[in-house]
Amino acid sequence: MTVHREGYKSIAIGLMIFVAINFTYFYFLGAQLPVLGWILFFITLGLLLFLVSFFRVPNRRLTVDEKAIIAPADGKVVVIEETVDEEYFRTKRLQVSIFMSPANVHVNRNPLSGEVVYNQYHKGKYLVAWHPKSSTENERHSVVIRKDGTEVLVKQIAGALAKRIVNYLQAGQQVRQTDEMGFIKFGSRVDLLLPIGTKIHVELNQKVQGGVTVIASL
Repeated sequence: MTVHREGYKSIAIGLMIFVAINFTYFYFLGAQLPVLGWILFFITLGLLLFLVSFFRVPNRRLTVDEKAIIAPADGKVVVIEETVDEEYFRTKRLQVSIFMSPANVHVNRNPLSGEVVYNQYHKGKYLVAWHPKSSTENERHSVVIRKDGTEVLVKQIAGALAKRIVNYLQAGQQVRQTDEMGFIKFGSRVDLLLPIGTKIHVELNQKVQGGVTVIASL
């Protein structure tokens, strides 16, 4: 396991706060209230470790299958339904949404190889990620990847806690399946918009792993 580069600054700040709080307490009040000091120490240590775990990148055997759509994120499948996409396709698409809790790995990965033909950031609200309108009203970053005439839209969506979406892709870029496409800090969701009739291999409430679980067949 490694720590993602997006976490370096946050972890450094968290470490400084941890040291400052505990040094100050033990220096000024440690002798009078040592038990409370140790309670404070373990609480702040737990928060620091949680921060580190949030930016973890576990070692995994990634799934590369040119005939499959691979999960772009860790989390739980919360939506499988037909919807009308108003942003890019302007037609009906099959939507698969993955909710990412703060405990999930938050690296986002390319679900397929191909060319990035659309890349657009949208400002918006911070509704809870499972809200039906979060796909169209929340802050989000949309990318369309085209492979052999098939286009798949991947939408990174901010939630009530997520305040920063990072996307590494650019229009015209050739990308490889399971390579990193971005990162969402502190929980949110990722939507896939697939062609109608796509064969889906996951079910509602199923837990999936980014870069590993096969979502659908091309």
